[in-house]
Amino acid sequence: MASQSERRERSKQKKTTARLFAVQALFQMEASDAALEDVQAEFETHRFGAEIDGDTYAEGNLELFRAVTYRAVAEQGKIDKLTDDALVAKWPIDRIDPTLRAVFRAAGAELVAKDTPPKVAISEYVDIAKAFFPGGKEARFVNAVLDHMARATNPEAFTPKG
Repeated sequence: MASQSERRERSKQKKTTARLFAVQALFQMEASDAALEDVQAEFETHRFGAEIDGDTYAEGNLELFRAVTYRAVAEQGKIDKLTDDALVAKWPIDRIDPTLRAVFRAAGAELVAKDTPPKVAISEYVDIAKAFFPGGKEARFVNAVLDHMARATNPEAFTPKG
């Protein structure tokens, strides 16, 4: 029987996996012009715990995956505006790398919903950026943009208590 700390760690890992899959799904939707429902179904069938060519994909938190991808699409205009506000004028969201756009949209979905503490969301999506861009400046860029977005959507989370 798993200890409480093992269960917490497994739950955290499933959320991390769901976030990674959400970024990949949002990227795929943009790249292939596919519908949200089609991409969600593909990921749920062929990624979550699936075994392909001897490799087993991690289990993910399906509820979080669905919520992030749905909200990223439903609130895309608002999320893109938040992202644009955090970027310099010469580099609007439509000019940045599509993988980074997917990261900002997935993270933005969580920041807009306010279900996840902003610092947790930032940390998780910076780690995802590091996975896609190892050794690059992109993770620092993602951190700066998401910090700006988080402060815009949830400023009370950044005010000192007391």
